Amino acid sequence: MAFVVDLERRFGSRRRELLALRQERQRRLDAGDTPDFLPGTAGIRSGEWQVAPVPTELLDRRIEITGPTDRKMVINALNSGASVFMADFEDSLAPTWQNVLDGQQNLFDAVRRTIGFTDAATGKQYALSTTPAVLFVRPRGWHLEEKNLEIDGRRASASLFDFGLFFFHNSKEQVARGTAPYFYLPKMESHLEARLWNDVFRYAQERLGLAQGTIKATVLIETILAAFEMDEILYELRQHSAGLNCGRWDYIFSFIKKFRAHQGRVIPDRASVTMTQHFLRSYSQLLIKTCHRRAAFAMGGMAAQIPIKSNAAKNEQALAKVRADKSREANDGHDGTWVAHPGLVAIAREEFDRVLGTRKNQLDVLRLDVDVRATDLLQVPEGKLTEAGLRQNLDVGIQYLEAWLSGNGCVPLHDLMEDAATAEISRVQLWQWLHHGASLDNGRRVDAALIRTTLAEVLASLQSTLGPATYEKRRFDLASTLFLDMVLGKQLPDFLTTVAYEHI
Repeated sequence: MAFVVDLERRFGSRRRELLALRQERQRRLDAGDTPDFLPGTAGIRSGEWQVAPVPTELLDRRIEITGPTDRKMVINALNSGASVFMADFEDSLAPTWQNVLDGQQNLFDAVRRTIGFTDAATGKQYALSTTPAVLFVRPRGWHLEEKNLEIDGRRASASLFDFGLFFFHNSKEQVARGTAPYFYLPKMESHLEARLWNDVFRYAQERLGLAQGTIKATVLIETILAAFEMDEILYELRQHSAGLNCGRWDYIFSFIKKFRAHQGRVIPDRASVTMTQHFLRSYSQLLIKTCHRRAAFAMGGMAAQIPIKSNAAKNEQALAKVRADKSREANDGHDGTWVAHPGLVAIAREEFDRVLGTRKNQLDVLRLDVDVRATDLLQVPEGKLTEAGLRQNLDVGIQYLEAWLSGNGCVPLHDLMEDAATAEISRVQLWQWLHHGASLDNGRRVDAALIRTTLAEVLASLQSTLGPATYEKRRFDLASTLFLDMVLGKQLPDFLTTVAYEHI
């Protein structure tokens, strides 16, 4: 705890200053500003520098699986056959105090290979294999706080809390075992936020007597503003960099949220905003080009599909989508990709094996053919706004938020694995459609009455499916109240989770 307190006292004020800069930037965007590549850092973009080499165990990361830090998930993910498991304290974890501390304990045991689990219902026992995946940890983002720890009268940074506990308890043990502390860094909006992480890393390594550069971190490029600063983010973390990742779902969320005041940037149904849309394809290809020029890894995005055991035809359709997505990423030059379910590891690996062959990665694929301008990154996606899309947003948003409030941050809904990022898309898309008076393809205007009526129908359907007794025991009343307030309110809250956090 003294270590976490030290981190907060040294770096907490800078974190708050950077969050204030986010708000100032948002005010400029609301006034009509549009992002562009930074003129003040042109020298970094044109320079010939590269990031530091990574350990041998990180040279082949072709398949990464992600999920929350509950005990059974940690074991299954580490045993899944993936190259990497990203243990997530962020979008797929509801940060109840019990979940956060249990997660730290589970990773403590996993690092020492002592983790085990017995399913109370079935009696089945789970234990680590002899060749588990390499462990990465994703702490919560800079915008989040840990309300259960106050330091000098303020809530602690959730980022520093998650990082500090894991690093303090496990980094020396990891090094002694021939590995190292590896992290995924979420939700950054600028290279200044990456600089703060780098300074935290340098100080933490010094405090614990580890060599500088022991930590390696991959940054999720999952905000539209960070897409304009990929070179700069890599540069700030160059001693500690393990590359960049296309955090596609949060990226879509960020695109809507940042341009919330722009009438001409209303986007269509979430289902139609795929990686083949020009703004997303431009972003992913720019990420590959940027990373490989700097000898850094370019990781692909999440396949949200999950196996559908109850319907063979639907299952085959879902797996075909995964194959197409991973084939595109591999052929574009990504070094690896993400899946959300152990059942997809082999399928994703097949697509990357087909392209990589015996190579460990695609750092040699420089993509000199790629020429992405600001207009490419800002192009509004094409597609329809439909009543089915509106209903799906309400259904997914309410069901996910209810589960999150009940302690579960990773929820299978309609044959997709939903986390906070996809729920956020549902929320901000409804707000955008409503506040810009968008019309659906059937001619109906999106207004508060339509949203309220559709929400009532969604809740009635859930009550019918679950049964009145089960429905009443759950937290749907609170979830629907919070969600509706965030959709109908004049101001758009930046994050659903910061509002709902006060209720867990």
